[in-house]
Amino acid sequence: MIFLIEYSRNEGRLISFERFGDNDWQRAEELRFEKELELNRIGIEHEVVLLEAVSEKALRHTHRRYFEDIEQLATLP
Repeated sequence: MIFLIEYSRNEGRLISFERFGDNDWQRAEELRFEKELELNRIGIEHEVVLLEAVSEKALRHTHRRYFEDIEQLATLP
């Protein structure tokens, strides 16, 4: 699976989260690029990333910082 994430580092929170099938890399990349252009145009500094994982559960385990607050991150999984 492919995941498109928009994350605010300043706020420490997930802004948006979209899922795509394994064969949708091109569409996911196009949306990532459009999102980055729009955010840049309006002056918002968010992190926009595409990540690939076997499942959402696996992604939430390997990239905890996008899904958990600072207190949750301070504890071991």
